[in-house]
Amino acid sequence: MRTMLLPPRLTASAESVREAAHRRGLRTMQFTSLTLPDGRGGAEHLHAGPRFADVVASAYGIAPLEAPRDWLAGLPWELTRRDIRIMPIAEAYSLRRPAFVKSPNDKGIRAMVYADGSRLPGPDAVERETPVLVSDTVKFTAEYRLHCLDGKVHTGSRYAEGGRLAPGPLPDAARAFGNDVLTEAGTALPSAIVVDVGMIDRHWAVVEANAAWASGLYTASPDRALDVILRAAGPIGDVAPRDRRFIRTPGPGRHRDTGTVDCVPS
Repeated sequence: MRTMLLPPRLTASAESVREAAHRRGLRTMQFTSLTLPDGRGGAEHLHAGPRFADVVASAYGIAPLEAPRDWLAGLPWELTRRDIRIMPIAEAYSLRRPAFVKSPNDKGIRAMVYADGSRLPGPDAVERETPVLVSDTVKFTAEYRLHCLDGKVHTGSRYAEGGRLAPGPLPDAARAFGNDVLTEAGTALPSAIVVDVGMIDRHWAVVEANAAWASGLYTASPDRALDVILRAAGPIGDVAPRDRRFIRTPGPGRHRDTGTVDCVPS
């Protein structure tokens, strides 16, 4: 019986993943803190945020897959409908215009519109080489989350309308655009990934890519999303050669916690 590791706090979405894992015959183990236990048993999968993954993944031999940090910035304008660049935060400090700034794969830099670079977290709070994505400010009228597996949209959900949370069904047009994105740019992504897409001025555009093991489901099928999550964070020995370059490794601004942990089997 394989085991999935879960973080101390579970959202409603994570609880639905846990229930789907139990239906699949997996055992789950929920941590009560963000440190590692002595004499810990084995585990093969995880579903949690990046900080938790950085604490436990290597210790359990789990390989969390994520998109390259520069994937979004490398897409053609026709797929993003805005200018997007990746740069060290030290360079972003020189911005003298409003811009949407975020961390590529973490939440270390709050994703929001900054009036200029002086409003970003300073070098006393973040390492100067920490990469950030800097993009033009745009308004998405609707946004959708796509859980993707082997180059196809596997399940998905609407998650926002007009910038506000609005979970709902996935329309065929969003699925079709997602499949087009995967056809054009999917070889630069792991085989199991989440891609968010949306509408800008009646044009489809990529919002961002997210690690499936760290993404909420909204109204997507938990059982089909679990297919993607298990591939996206599984035993390192099971990782296909094409996915090995997408294994997450700690870097600037990422956590390297060690210590003692309590776990609650469920």
